[in-house]
Amino acid sequence: MYLTRAEEETLNGNAGYTKQKAMEILVALGKIYEADRLIPIASAQIAGVSYRSLGDSGTEWIESLAGDEVEVPTTLNPAGMDLGRWRDMGIPEDFAKRQLHIIKAYSDLGITPTCSCTPYLAGNLPSFGQHVAWSESSAVCYANSVIGARTNREGGPSALAAALIGKTPNYGYHLSENRQPTLQVYVRSKLKRGSDFAALGFWMGRRAKNRVPFVSGVHSARLEDLKQLGAAMASSGGVALYHVEGVTPESRAVQVEPNEKISFGSRELRETYESLTTAKSGWVDLVCFGCPHCSLEEIQRIAELVRGKKVTEGLRLWVFTSAVVRSRAEEKGFVQAIERAGGQVFSDTCMVVAPMRDLGVRRMAVNSAKAAFYGPTVPEVDIVFESLEDSVRMATGDD
Repeated sequence: MYLTRAEEETLNGNAGYTKQKAMEILVALGKIYEADRLIPIASAQIAGVSYRSLGDSGTEWIESLAGDEVEVPTTLNPAGMDLGRWRDMGIPEDFAKRQLHIIKAYSDLGITPTCSCTPYLAGNLPSFGQHVAWSESSAVCYANSVIGARTNREGGPSALAAALIGKTPNYGYHLSENRQPTLQVYVRSKLKRGSDFAALGFWMGRRAKNRVPFVSGVHSARLEDLKQLGAAMASSGGVALYHVEGVTPESRAVQVEPNEKISFGSRELRETYESLTTAKSGWVDLVCFGCPHCSLEEIQRIAELVRGKKVTEGLRLWVFTSAVVRSRAEEKGFVQAIERAGGQVFSDTCMVVAPMRDLGVRRMAVNSAKAAFYGPTVPEVDIVFESLEDSVRMATGDD
């Protein structure tokens, strides 16, 4: 891999310990994936933020990099709690102390402590064709597919290294030839709700694995639908880029000549809903939304559905979003409407990375296939997978 003189000097330690370690990571990746050079990036987004997943050793590694700062705008993935309202969540003080310690370590590197899996809704929005280094799987899928930016599915350390250098190795989805579809998916069933798109994504991810699907038969989709579609694909498979015919920005420019073609119909839709529900009984103790983090429009919809109603006693309704979007929702009265009904709107975290079992959650209703996929193994809770509307009805006791 070609390095400029300045890059070689950084690798040799002339720019300090932190930059040297970051450059070592990037060069190693470049050699593994046969990149020809490093390319500048517009931004970075870093996973590995929740204390539940990072732990003490991970925290110590981040702290070891202190003394330098990132070269590009950089944000974080969700933390293990709402950074300002963690007591309202019931988070133990010891966990909170360790989580805030992690946030400080990242902040000391010049990273904006915006903890969100939807950075594009919270100020970290790249342009079409821009190169970035993002690591959260659903954010990567959205950036590549919906925005048309270019990023590989980075690990937390490699995204941090790219942020510190302001560059990333030129391989994978940074190259046009790797953005061509390799799987054709025909959608035969009408997708009426966001959870239907999530179910389609989950089904596709299992079959696509790390290929690039080209989806036909979806004639319209909201950005929220595409967010759910990509998040599910990235969870059940390794999909980092997809194209929806006539909907996503690169769908008209790619060459559609995949070797394999598959179809998704009403039977597949029904069976996917059933497979994502692991709870053996109908009751739940938490209904939650925001995996990926809710948009302003989704919070508005929840507020409209709960207006004039009350969350059933003994049951919780939680909405997860970024601090930026929560602030906007508060300005418009959406947060207050949800709180009057007995729900809560949290930022900085989500149901996948928070210590849900420690918070007394055993059965959880979600409209996210990603949350449904990770729920039984990561937060270790049983799942009821339903639409947003039906989930709200569960929370308020409506038939």
